[in-house]
Amino acid sequence: MKGSINGLLALVSFILGALSFYQYTRGAGDTLWLVGIILFAILFLVFGGMFLSGRVNKTEEIHITE
Repeated sequence: MKGSINGLLALVSFILGALSFYQYTRGAGDTLWLVGIILFAILFLVFGGMFLSGRVNKTEEIHITE
């Protein structure tokens, strides 16, 4: 359940970052939108990394010959 929440938060961060980028490039040019883009990009990377790191099977050894 925890991994799914991280994936959902990554998706929400991506959408909000995309909306901030749209508002910034639409001509608003406000610094607040630029800060939103940077903040949501960082949150997307953090939550996406946590989501993907939870998908790795840590109990099974992986050999290079397999």
